[in-house]
Amino acid sequence: MIDPVTLLRPNIAALSPYSTARDECSGAPDVFLDANESPYENGVNRYPDPRQKALKERLSALKGVPAECLFLGNGSDEAIDLVFRLFCTPGRDNVVAISPSYGMYEVAAATNDIAVRKVLLRPDFSLDSEALLAATDAHTKLIFLCSPNNPSGNAFPNSQVLDLAARFPGILVLDEAYIDFCRVPSLRKRVCDVPNLIVLQTLSKAWGMAGLRLGLAIAHPDVVAWMSRIKYPYNINILAQRTALEHLHTPVDAQVAEIVEQREMLVRTLPHFPFIRKVWPSEANFLLVQVGPASGLPASPNENAPAPDSALAGTASALAGTDRPSPADALYAHLLRDGIIVRNRSRVPLCAGCLRITVGTPDENRRLLESLERYAL
Repeated sequence: MIDPVTLLRPNIAALSPYSTARDECSGAPDVFLDANESPYENGVNRYPDPRQKALKERLSALKGVPAECLFLGNGSDEAIDLVFRLFCTPGRDNVVAISPSYGMYEVAAATNDIAVRKVLLRPDFSLDSEALLAATDAHTKLIFLCSPNNPSGNAFPNSQVLDLAARFPGILVLDEAYIDFCRVPSLRKRVCDVPNLIVLQTLSKAWGMAGLRLGLAIAHPDVVAWMSRIKYPYNINILAQRTALEHLHTPVDAQVAEIVEQREMLVRTLPHFPFIRKVWPSEANFLLVQVGPASGLPASPNENAPAPDSALAGTASALAGTDRPSPADALYAHLLRDGIIVRNRSRVPLCAGCLRITVGTPDENRRLLESLERYAL
């Protein structure tokens, strides 16, 4: 069993964290003369709880994990950045990540001057564990997995993820942003007996709080303690804490069930359009859809060519190496003219010719299908 504290960067292990008076206080004061705040109450004149105690208690009950295993960040992106800062020495260490996947892992790595070794998924988007481990070396500190994966929508077997954690002598970061829509159960309750496993979750998707920017890292208490040491003292503002606590008392099960039902409806319906070549099964709240030519539009010669790792996401005006838009670009532009924005992933590895379509409300999905009907004419 790996002790994650032994993997800390030496300068982090020696760091003396900033501490507020309220971090150090064991009593229950009601006169606050410690932080040079305005004493005049207006609802936001006091600094927020730096430990987010009330919010963590609620999340602990919902997630079934101890509060000391919960780190709350300004979106999951903060937790991703902190993991780099805890374990990776700039200019020396590297991380391994699957491709295609969530682009923020690579951005956070570049920001922290950490090399990324990307391992391509198999053509069916399944995970090649041996290739992933073969890409590691003595300076590989992190492996990033996203399950269900973005943009492919598939989930990896928990047995495969746990096997990787057991065989990798570093930290395995498992991003479960879409786990609420998934039939594969979360691994969040395994963090205490698998201490090199960090599970990321979010309140942005199923819980509908994307505007609040609240992400969770669920990890061994020692890892959470170190993340809390290096975070900014008041990283979650008081309005976000209050609003999240209020919304977490309103169940979202019915909304999640409707999204899953609508997802499966789209999986059945989209292939009936002649220009939809493939709809990948999804365990998330989106679908990856491969687009072929509409009637009267010939296929671009390179529409199915693998996209290079450095390729950028497509836009409505992007061309696929010819003087005409690719089928994916053309459909993207058509939907945009109808007021519908989707994500063009046609230049992402293994996703040539693909759009990623988020599952909306029944009315939004009806508008999507009506737009596709017009495109087929």
